[in-house]
Amino acid sequence: MFIRDESFQTFIRRYPIVTFLTAVHIVVFLLINFTPFRTSLYHLMVGSNYYIAAGEYWRLLTPIITHEAAGHLIFNSFSLILFGPALEQILGKARFIIGYVGAGLIANIATLLMLPLSYAHIGASGSIFGLFGIYVYMLYNHRQYIDRANTQILLVVLGISLVSTFLNERINVLGHLFGLIGGAALAPIILASLHRKKNRY
Repeated sequence: MFIRDESFQTFIRRYPIVTFLTAVHIVVFLLINFTPFRTSLYHLMVGSNYYIAAGEYWRLLTPIITHEAAGHLIFNSFSLILFGPALEQILGKARFIIGYVGAGLIANIATLLMLPLSYAHIGASGSIFGLFGIYVYMLYNHRQYIDRANTQILLVVLGISLVSTFLNERINVLGHLFGLIGGAALAPIILASLHRKKNRY
């Protein structure tokens, strides 16, 4: 489930949404680090609470695909590649997008409402934690999707991720926590839709 053993071409064919999102992460990273317009593009993409409150609402979404530091990009993209494919396969493309983007949006709205206007943030971490939130909901309500071995992997990685959230003062703690909560909150809606579709056939 979480162990990748397929070829690169097979991965792209099986998981087009995860592949696309990862590619977008990389392209945006390159654009904001290695192009003549990198500074203006970065300032256009960053989740600035001040500018969101002033009406630039696209900034609730653009941070989800924006990473400035290579380590940040690698960690979030690796997490997406590790934990995204199984959910894309279980939920389908549209429901996966709703869960991933929806959790990131919830995390960024919480950041806007609960942190100062001077606060600014970037990164897909809220969406990544949203995937964890969906998995946690499934562990308690749809155990048929996750076996014991993968449950252990998931809980260990989630535990490490939560601990590291509180150890780095630069991390948007609220973004991580509300991403997790957002994913868990969206999960019953997404899975109910999936089961209604299955019951029709």
